[in-house]
Amino acid sequence: MATVSVRYVVDDVDAAISFYCGYLGFTERMHPAPGFAMLTRGDLRLLLSAPGGGPGGGSAVGGVTPEPGGWNRFTLEVDDLAAEVDRLTAAGVRLRGDVVHGVGGDQVLVDDPSGNPVELFQPTRDEARLTD
Repeated sequence: MATVSVRYVVDDVDAAISFYCGYLGFTERMHPAPGFAMLTRGDLRLLLSAPGGGPGGGSAVGGVTPEPGGWNRFTLEVDDLAAEVDRLTAAGVRLRGDVVHGVGGDQVLVDDPSGNPVELFQPTRDEARLTD
């Protein structure tokens, strides 16, 4: 069962489902309306909402309609970042830049079809690894 939920606003829910399930190992759990879907990967539940696709997460709040993009992101731990970069680049997935070599590991940002970032992270220190 998912223990963390993240909501992303996406321009095209179907394109987002294809991206997350096809490239990043998510499973579609429900897609009850064109403007909403729920995906899972391990303990992460990803809620996808189209802007203005209310009622729900895509609804305007305070007169402002949500839109995709920005820099907030979730991180997926990978075993071989270089191989993932090669695979995703060959598939035409947009990377925001080159691999960054940080103090706890290496990372790269990929964009989903709406421009929402996802960080792929390969730990280089044991304490930076996720534990089961």
